[in-house]
Amino acid sequence: MASLLRVGYLSTLYHTSHLLRQLRWVEQDLEVDCRWLLFGTGPEMVHAFEGSEIDIGYIGLPPALIGMARGVPLVCVGGGHVEGTVMVAGPSFMTLAESDGVRSFLQQFRNRRVGIPAAGSIHDVIFRALLMEHSIADVEVVNTPWADLIPYAFGKGELHAAVGTPPLALLCNRDCETRTVMPPEALWPFNPSYGIVVRREMLKQEDLIEGFLRLHEGACNLIRESPQRAARCTVSALPGLDEPFVRGVYGVSPKYCASLPEAYVASTLEFLPVMKQLGYASDLPGPEEIFESTFIEKVHPDPHHYQAV
Repeated sequence: MASLLRVGYLSTLYHTSHLLRQLRWVEQDLEVDCRWLLFGTGPEMVHAFEGSEIDIGYIGLPPALIGMARGVPLVCVGGGHVEGTVMVAGPSFMTLAESDGVRSFLQQFRNRRVGIPAAGSIHDVIFRALLMEHSIADVEVVNTPWADLIPYAFGKGELHAAVGTPPLALLCNRDCETRTVMPPEALWPFNPSYGIVVRREMLKQEDLIEGFLRLHEGACNLIRESPQRAARCTVSALPGLDEPFVRGVYGVSPKYCASLPEAYVASTLEFLPVMKQLGYASDLPGPEEIFESTFIEKVHPDPHHYQAV
């Protein structure tokens, strides 16, 4: 194989990374030596980008924006999924549908502990933004370095609620007697749960980026159109899971696509003032620094496949 491509990925089940790893499309179609490197959180992946340890990453946009503000030369070249943040809580808490609006819903978590992945992750930013918007100041946010630690904390009685990915929500609901209390579409409409980010110097390798995005879009289509086959591949890539669980994850927020439509970009830009207010970055990048859509527009010129919200 001609060249080395280092791809950072997360354990999140609905990312196409697991399908591409298992099916070996990148190695076979692009004829590169592809090294897949697992990270616990998006912020951890940004540090790897900063150290030039990876070339491409599957990452939520807020951590990438924080990295860009720090001067890490990153740019988003493709989408992947929207609305991938869910909230679960114990059975004694009301759901949003059972409450008298968002503020009333959030107030029940005052003086309670809510587990969330790392500070600066998209889940962290979304939930803190909600608390800030509704002037709820005394909810204790407990950030964890790995999302997988949250079910264990629930099991030990250390948490009352959690905010994170659909897999995390389903795990907590299955193993910790929680239930979904705030669905993905209610937390932040069309939020970019993850995208494909590259080191800026990779932009010179046009064929490689276009080829990767084409395969990524194919895997998005596989999840959307053939979830049973996609689940089977994911289970092969991540032994210990079962296909019904993976299909359940796919169904929580079935909004998969590689394109970068206006709604995706606009939702991302709405994070900027919130992140600045939260103190995560003082000088955030502009839209022209965040996105390079030339490649995905060639690969995916048709309307996006994200469901309307």
